[in-house]
Amino acid sequence: MTSPGPDATSPPSTARSTATGRRVTAADVAREVGLSRATVGFVLNDTPGQTIPTPTRERVLAAARRLGYRPHPAARALASGQSRIILLVLPDWPIDFAMRRNIEEATHALDEAGYTLVTHNPLHAGRTRPLWESLQPDVVMSLAPFSDERLAQLRDAGIHRIVPDPAHVVIEEYTEPGPALQVAHLADRGHHRLAFVGSSDARLRELVTARRRATTEAARAAGLAFVDAGDIALGDESAPRAVSALGEAGVTGVVAYNDDVAIALVTAARRAGLAVPADLAVIGHDDIPLASVVEPRITSVRLDVVGLGRYLAGIALSLAENSALPDAVPTRLLEVVSRETT
Repeated sequence: MTSPGPDATSPPSTARSTATGRRVTAADVAREVGLSRATVGFVLNDTPGQTIPTPTRERVLAAARRLGYRPHPAARALASGQSRIILLVLPDWPIDFAMRRNIEEATHALDEAGYTLVTHNPLHAGRTRPLWESLQPDVVMSLAPFSDERLAQLRDAGIHRIVPDPAHVVIEEYTEPGPALQVAHLADRGHHRLAFVGSSDARLRELVTARRRATTEAARAAGLAFVDAGDIALGDESAPRAVSALGEAGVTGVVAYNDDVAIALVTAARRAGLAVPADLAVIGHDDIPLASVVEPRITSVRLDVVGLGRYLAGIALSLAENSALPDAVPTRLLEVVSRETT
């Protein structure tokens, strides 16, 4: 019988630790092949500077596959100094089409680079341990600015790669040009008296306020008469009331906060006997799939969610790997998709 070599600790075993239901460890692989845990660890971790014979390396990897070994994330992070996790902290916004596609594209882009994107929506009154303390992510990102309190919590937890953060990089307000495009489109169609209609969803208050302000500024800069028609809710009588008020104010063109608001207004207008766009033109924002299939089809501002998702992933990778930041936001980030409602 030949000796397994100077680094052997025990004879090979055919026992499968998975039969017990517990996780297969590097120690299990070491017992399987009859090598020391150190040698097996060098192979499984692909430790640089170690001269492990090729036959030994192949034997360890074959045993690891056979046993179903998978490296423990915490141990791997401790060994490498990286968890290869990017944590995206979601603001308290509805997960609409644009955000969902944005996250999906960022997930794909990070996966291609060997990173996992994890989303987290911390509750204001939450009692659980913050996810960034449990995962120790390489980067923590958000689509909205962090509060000073939240930034302090992240830094106290040892997280220093944070986006947006003035110490690193701030994500541009990528929706800011959208209302200006909406106003310009309606002006090009000959409308001189415009209105903005927002969503009454409390979770969207800050976003609605930002788009209302941008719409007001764009209309005034273009010398157009402007009416603030307030906000509507979906599924109640606020949309018909808004349409009635728009008619009384002599408004012919409406900038809607998003496509949901636009669809509600168009539906209410047609039920009131108004012709769209002859009596009332409406332009939405986000270009959700429904905008192109309802009748009449909704003119909208399309956001390049693919380009933006990859741009955000590029920011995360640049911080995680100390590499150069992406050059710029995609050049055609926003564009008007003209349809029947204008």
